Amino acid sequence: MKKWMILITLGLVIGGYVADAKGNPLAPLKLDNPRDTVRSFMSAMSDYNAGVDTSDKELRGRIDDAIRCLNLGDTPFVLRKEKGSRAAIYLKEVIDRVIIIDYEKIPETGDDPTKPLLRWRLKDTEIVISRVDTGDRAGEYLFSEDTVYRAEEFYDKVKLLSYKSGSGAGARYREPWLDHVIPDWARTKWVLFPNWQWIGLFLAIFLGLIIKSITQSLTHLLKRFTSRTDAEWDDQIIDAIDRPAGTITASLFWFFSIYVLRFEGIALAVLSVTVQIIFSVCTIWLVYRLVNVLIRYLKVITSKTETTLDDQLVPLIGKSLKIFVVVFGVLVMFQNLGVNVMSVLAGLGLGGLAFALAAKDTCANLFGSIMILLDRPFNIGDWVIVGDTEGSVEEIGFRSTRIRTFYNSQITVPNAVIANANIDNMGRREYRRIKAYFGLTYDTPAEKMEAFLEGIKNIVEANPYTRKDYYHVVFNGYGGSSLEVLLYCFLKVPDWATELVERQNIYLEILRLAETVGVSFAFPTQTLHVETLPGQDPIRQSHVTDRGKLAEIASDFGPGGKESKPAGMGLFKPPFRECKPGQGVGSDDDG
Repeated sequence: MKKWMILITLGLVIGGYVADAKGNPLAPLKLDNPRDTVRSFMSAMSDYNAGVDTSDKELRGRIDDAIRCLNLGDTPFVLRKEKGSRAAIYLKEVIDRVIIIDYEKIPETGDDPTKPLLRWRLKDTEIVISRVDTGDRAGEYLFSEDTVYRAEEFYDKVKLLSYKSGSGAGARYREPWLDHVIPDWARTKWVLFPNWQWIGLFLAIFLGLIIKSITQSLTHLLKRFTSRTDAEWDDQIIDAIDRPAGTITASLFWFFSIYVLRFEGIALAVLSVTVQIIFSVCTIWLVYRLVNVLIRYLKVITSKTETTLDDQLVPLIGKSLKIFVVVFGVLVMFQNLGVNVMSVLAGLGLGGLAFALAAKDTCANLFGSIMILLDRPFNIGDWVIVGDTEGSVEEIGFRSTRIRTFYNSQITVPNAVIANANIDNMGRREYRRIKAYFGLTYDTPAEKMEAFLEGIKNIVEANPYTRKDYYHVVFNGYGGSSLEVLLYCFLKVPDWATELVERQNIYLEILRLAETVGVSFAFPTQTLHVETLPGQDPIRQSHVTDRGKLAEIASDFGPGGKESKPAGMGLFKPPFRECKPGQGVGSDDDG
């Protein structure tokens, strides 16, 4: 009868704990005294058994609560899960073979109520629960470090005993099959491990390298098929995964082999950490290479659009993705190694002020790059003048903008400077101005001058890149050594290179025109005029001296006179609408 009462009580207690866990997943384990600790441990292991029997992942996860009932001491974080699980399973196997737990006989306090109970030992065993006095878990009662360390030893002593009637029948533990097939000579320890583990480790490394070679051969075979397609992206993907994929598959095999070979302690920690680092680094490497493929694909797409904003965004997106892949991958790697990444990040927050002060220039450049993208004062390829820097924009980065000067050097300008500078974007000009003077010799007749002006006008009209609605070709004045002709027009070209070529074409046409019309270009000269030579009479020019004749000549150039040609001789027709008297004239501007 008493036995049935105990079982009913145990069932009610376990049921209550499960209900609490389901009702409140954050409900803390009760570890305030030895009775609560044993009850929490047995409840968690009973749920674990049920999870193993029913393949319920949630119930199997209750072994983590059982591990929290153990004092794992200074066990490395990466080994706490493995060591705690093994110790919990061994302890459950031992307890169910030696005793039926009567919770009423487990004390909650010591004999002296004023003093806390320091330790309690399970009857007729060396399984001890002791009070933790230091660290984050001070005040809790846990299975002692010595008990956890000797758990496997306890199991070896009682593994031939049957389970107690009414117990939980252990923790569904099955001894590894290797223990039954390994010969005695292979169990002999050499250096740190038994001989069979050394042999297994060598074979695991060898087989892993073979798997790596097989994986790379498969990628090469796959590349043969992708090379037959018209698309390029599939070939680039295969190239990206070629080298990392082999190491990733090998590291997965090595990770599985470590647990098959049953390494423990420091060896398990070193090997598992090494393999996880190899796997994580190669995975980051693979994703990093895939980002390069994505960026090349985006560049092809953006090159087909009319706007240049997407062309500027693609390099920034690529850099952002690469930085994110590396940072996120490293954080995940440390998290998998057992490092609490959130606590590390929180710790970094303590130095946030100092970091912000040290990185204020970097932040300013980052915001400067954002303003450049939003305001778009220039595009890649534009000819710009920023302060004393003049050249073509090559790249817009997070921190700086690179400008290629016209003497082919590269200048890196911080984006914070560009955001606060006056930017003269020569590439944004709709029209490129040509303002040139051509000096003709003073012996050029008026007829040839007008023909020359008309020819230049027609050259401007014939060029496909010139602005036809606004330009000037005029006899502009009498210079010190030439008759000055002004050409003032505009080119509508996409870049500076085209501007230079079209300016050259116009000048070459003007040169051919001058040869054809028969006019000469003047250059600064001085003429020495000798009035007389010794022994000769002075040279006298014939002049009209009759006042009446002079008055007649002057009147002939007046209104209605026979020599009056105020619009020229008709050879040159101005390229703009003639102004009526009283109307203003155009100014010397850029249109």
